Amino acid sequence: MTSTTRVWISAQAHERLHRELDTLRFLFSAGIADDGTDENATVVRRAWERRIQQIHDLLINAAVGDDPPDDGLAEPGMVVTIRRHATGDTETFLLGVHDAEYLDMPVYSIECPLGAAIAGARAGERRTFELPSGSPLAVTLLKAVPYGLHIADVDQPAQNVEVKRTTTKGSTC
Repeated sequence: MTSTTRVWISAQAHERLHRELDTLRFLFSAGIADDGTDENATVVRRAWERRIQQIHDLLINAAVGDDPPDDGLAEPGMVVTIRRHATGDTETFLLGVHDAEYLDMPVYSIECPLGAAIAGARAGERRTFELPSGSPLAVTLLKAVPYGLHIADVDQPAQNVEVKRTTTKGSTC
């Protein structure tokens, strides 16, 4: 990620990424997995370098925990629920960054087919996008709420709603 576009990440992800970055920098600077002769160690160090750069770029461009407005618009930082027209199944996911968020729900980037299709939609809007197989898939945005509000609702067990999650043949993200 070498873009200067701001990306939304949760405060928890921000803290976790800083810890991961500190650990990787320590391992890298300590020379762990590097004696100069082991090909596997070289591969590991290159992977660490790539991940260090990836985390660094993400943190530099992060809009940390600033929930978007509660206006129902599907955008990064929103937990969205969609319905697939072909099956009627629903799915709830966070529009965010794959490599930053580790949640109990899927995280789709606005750069993946489903995320790109639903970005900018409001409740009731239908969007169609193409699966990697070439097949079109139509979805309707049912709701979009800021991540912080979604978490507050989840913390109140009486308000939990079970959402059916399905996997579509061919990846949507």
